[in-house]
Amino acid sequence: MDIWASDFKVSRLRRVLWYLLILSCLIGVVTVVRRMIALSQPPSNLPQLHDLDASFQAKAALTWIHISCGLLFVVLVPLQFVTRVRAHSPTIHRWIGRILVADGVVAGAIGIAMVFHYPIGGLNEVAAILVFGGLFIFSLLRGLWYIRHRNMTLHREWMIRAVAVALGIATVRPIMGVLFATSRLTHLTPRDFFGTAFWIGFTINLVAAEAWLNYTRARSRVQDSKSSRLPSLAAR
Repeated sequence: MDIWASDFKVSRLRRVLWYLLILSCLIGVVTVVRRMIALSQPPSNLPQLHDLDASFQAKAALTWIHISCGLLFVVLVPLQFVTRVRAHSPTIHRWIGRILVADGVVAGAIGIAMVFHYPIGGLNEVAAILVFGGLFIFSLLRGLWYIRHRNMTLHREWMIRAVAVALGIATVRPIMGVLFATSRLTHLTPRDFFGTAFWIGFTINLVAAEAWLNYTRARSRVQDSKSSRLPSLAAR
């Protein structure tokens, strides 16, 4: 009965994580579309958005590459978590994985390059992008290295970290939305909170990913322990 209850709990948690993954990807798509529209016209006249739009206009070419790669990433990445695709179409899973690694490395490298050109949040933003952008690229390449060496467990863990960091930008958006909405009360501008919002959003995603990995590791150890006892119990 305890095993059934545990399995039901894990199944429900996985479903919640799946919904959060889809929601994060949808936020990513909306964010990219909004930026594409903003790049196609002059910076907004709204004081809250003018500096933000002007910053991306100043590095339009890099921004177009970055957000185009980002759009491809958020469209494809949910497919990597579909069990049917992994189990019944391993070739498709592998090719999507290769595309995501190449696409992600380009997006991450461009994102890091962009932050050195007119960073909105100053040194705070630069530091956040260097830390999480570097971690994203490292996680992708580490995951690729492990799958090349047939270590499925560590491949899974590093790819989950990479996806969590990548989708951190979707967590950042609601945080920025709140800060923009309350700016008249707090008198904070994007220059004041942009970097902090990045630190908060990416950290939330990374902590959630590590919590899930620790939970699944512990559960796997318990199941392995129970499995190892079965022969001795049967012998009795």
